[in-house]
Amino acid sequence: MPSNAKPFALSSRACRTRRQPISGLMAQAVENPDVISLAAGLVDDATLPTAEAADLLTAMLADTGAGRAALQYGTTKGLLPLREALRAHLVHLDGWDPAHIAATPDDLVVATGSQQLLFILGDMLVDPGDVVIAGWPSYFVYTGTLEALGAEVRCVDVDDGGMVPEALEALLGRLDAGGALPRVKIVYVVSYHQNPTGITLAGDRRERLLDIVRRYSRDHRILVIEDAAYRELTFEGAPPPSLKTYDPENRDVALLATFSKTFSPGVKVGYGLLPRDLVEPVVLAKGNHDFGSANLCQHLVLRALETGVYQRHVKRLCRRYAEKRDAMLAALQTHLGDLGPQVHWTHPTGGLYVFLTLPEAIETHSRSPLFARALEEGVLTVPGEYCYAADPTRTVPQNTIRLSYGVCEPDRIRAGIAALGRAVAHVLENP
Repeated sequence: MPSNAKPFALSSRACRTRRQPISGLMAQAVENPDVISLAAGLVDDATLPTAEAADLLTAMLADTGAGRAALQYGTTKGLLPLREALRAHLVHLDGWDPAHIAATPDDLVVATGSQQLLFILGDMLVDPGDVVIAGWPSYFVYTGTLEALGAEVRCVDVDDGGMVPEALEALLGRLDAGGALPRVKIVYVVSYHQNPTGITLAGDRRERLLDIVRRYSRDHRILVIEDAAYRELTFEGAPPPSLKTYDPENRDVALLATFSKTFSPGVKVGYGLLPRDLVEPVVLAKGNHDFGSANLCQHLVLRALETGVYQRHVKRLCRRYAEKRDAMLAALQTHLGDLGPQVHWTHPTGGLYVFLTLPEAIETHSRSPLFARALEEGVLTVPGEYCYAADPTRTVPQNTIRLSYGVCEPDRIRAGIAALGRAVAHVLENP
């Protein structure tokens, strides 16, 4: 750019938008291919359904009518037969009586991944200065999006049972007492195998959380966003019913899900079952984005559901991730298990993540001696500080790490945890 060129006058939202810290970690992994990356929350490359997708696409495109329909523009709300199949899929996952919930295919919106719906719902409901409540920690990409929208993100403790209902009620009570309740617009819950902790919201907390939010929805409804991106990657035990199960009138919960984790991130198909009075504003906003998500990808996902290809693929994925999870947990016990009660980690029953807590004296941020030593030892992780929103009432812990077993083979996972153990031992010996 010429030295005398004036800068563009960016919008206030653009100025609030920060680079996601995970981008720098991804760049390091690409630049250092020998480094074992336990950082990226990507899916297992070896399990991507290339042969199945090829067969489905070949059959689709060999049929002239079906091929032309798939290659044509679709609707903004999404392919109707897919929305019908998605409602049936949700009924199956939760074991609903089909008449249990007052939600039809018209209340479903297909999106370019569930991330698009997260953004649109925030954009539709949040003005600068409004409050969104999330877990502590929580999915940092979305909390970063909320901050770009100008939201004040306030956080609720997460323990081994997920978001703590009593803590949510206490926070809403404080906001009410301070006159801020009218600004509370969203409660955001990752309900299964949460990114970053791997923790699932306990079954006996789900209806209680929803009841608390309803009690504080006085002058306006507070929307509960249920992010169920990892729900179908459950490989131990039976997952509890969705929060949406406790919203039979379809008034209070937006249930969001995606095929990115369970089929292929390349197709980038997500969907949301939304309260009916939010469907039109979301579709209008989505029309300004794209006039409709990729139609070919929607037809592909529909065929995968109809033929059973999708269901068989999910079963294979769950077996694969269970093997990787077990390798990581065993390696953590071997290499970090003797460091005392201050060192502990989560035990997920699905998803892609384990959350590690070290003694408070050991900092894990990207400028810390531990992070640098771990890179020297050949392993890359996500500093846990990235996973905590900028809640002005809280201090971010500096001694946590998010570990992902999604990408690496079990042997690489074991080697990566061994390298991390050596790095921790080095820092303890050289304070």
